[in-house]
Amino acid sequence: MIKKELLDILCCPESKADLVLDGDFLVSTDKETRRKYRIEDDIPIMLIDESEQLTLDEWKVIMAKHGKSLD
Repeated sequence: MIKKELLDILCCPESKADLVLDGDFLVSTDKETRRKYRIEDDIPIMLIDESEQLTLDEWKVIMAKHGKSLD
């Protein structure tokens, strides 16, 4: 499990936006890039080339679940 202290200092390497922890993934709060980074053995894989770009609808559901603004 990712510790809050680590989550507080991590950001999306592409947009520099904050991240939210969603299951075994870290998801960028940036509406334009909508990057999703996997976590393997409690280690976030923060490589843009290995990330997934969510659809706008998928991203909105995750942001709403975590109480983040959709703007």
